Parts: sequence; structure tokens; C-alpha cells
Amino acid sequence: MKELMEGVTRFREHIYKEHEQKLQVLGREGQSPKTLMISCSDSRVVPELITQSLPGDLFVIRNAGNIVPPWQSINGGVTSTIEYAVVGLGVTDIVICGHADCGAMKAHFAPEGALDAMPSVKAWIGHSRAARDIVHACCAGAGDTEKLDRLVEENVTLQLTHLRSHPSVAAALASGKIRLHGWVFDIESGTIRAFDGRTRQFGPLSDGDTPPIAEGGLDRDTPKKAA
Repeated sequence: MKELMEGVTRFREHIYKEHEQKLQVLGREGQSPKTLMISCSDSRVVPELITQSLPGDLFVIRNAGNIVPPWQSINGGVTSTIEYAVVGLGVTDIVICGHADCGAMKAHFAPEGALDAMPSVKAWIGHSRAARDIVHACCAGAGDTEKLDRLVEENVTLQLTHLRSHPSVAAALASGKIRLHGWVFDIESGTIRAFDGRTRQFGPLSDGDTPPIAEGGLDRDTPKKAA
């Protein structure tokens, strides 16, 4: 806690002063972020740092494994936050950001019974079991590092599929009001691989490039007709 309190002091004495005007406006007028980022709780993955976003720019959900449970009528924190971001805030982009060396994904390769002492964690990462099964089926001869990298990617695409099941997201996609993105952050190199919905592949996100879209687009004036 000593380090945290020293950080609070530095914030108040230095960082706050740099952003004082914007923070005061945000405090008075509220927030209007355009992007929801769903990332892992891993302490090495900091969405605002990776994207160099300022206060008010990002609406963030963080949890173990950057997981989005499929929509169901039973309420949950991730479900409610997604709905609020899409309907209440009107975000135009949602990014699901996985990362290298993800502990939640490593857990799928742990020995039988390794998670018995953490039943809630075991149940939570069950939302990524389909990604694990894909890797087991397609990468049986690969090394451990390659399997984990592939699992991280497969998990991002799986969570994008789960995201589409949420009514608020499905409606926004159908009316051309939102774009979905899938990213993988490499901690050591600081680089990002982005999922391209047209090629169904991850590729490096280069400086200055328009990021590929997993699904969706912005066309607020001409909503798509229902099929």
C-alpha cells in the first residue's frame, strides 16, 4: 500500500495538474467514450497505457481471460456493463483484447485437479473451453508455446462470438451502429495483432494503418433491413 499511496501523491501533485481542465469538464458534464475495451485483469495489460488514452476516452471491462459469457437472462456484471456501454453511452467500437502468456489460458493446460481449490475460476474459464477444444483438435503436434499463442487467439475470436449473442450488440450490429475488433497484445514487444474478419486471420497492427474490423460498420443513416 505504501507504493500505491506514493502514487496517489504523485498523481495529485503532477499528473492531475496536467489533466485538470479535462477532468473538471468530465466531472461536470459526464463521460462520452466511443470505445469499450474488454481486456484481461492481468497486471501487465493496461488498456489506457497500451492505447495512450486520456481520461474519458475508454470504457473498460477487465476480467480473467478477457471473457464475455454468452448472453443469458441471468444478470451479470459483464453483461450489464456491455449493455450500458452500447445503449447508454452509444459506443461505436468494442475491442476484445487478449494477451501473450495469459494465465487464464494457461489454466487449460494445467494438470487435472489443479483448479479444484478455485471452483469459481474453473467455472469462469469454462467460457473459453471451446477455444481450448479447437487447439487440441488442430494443434496436437505443436509445442507448448505455439499452443498457448493459438489458444489466446482462438479465445479472442470465441469471445467475439459470445459478444454477438448479447441483444444490445446484435441490434447495434444490425443497424450499422457498431464495429467489433479482436486484438492480441504481446507484452514483451509491445506489439498488437488484430483480427481481420474478412481473412479470418490475425496480423500485425502497424503504425498509421486503419485497424481491421472483425465485424460491423458505421452506417447510422441507413439501418440494415432485417433478413
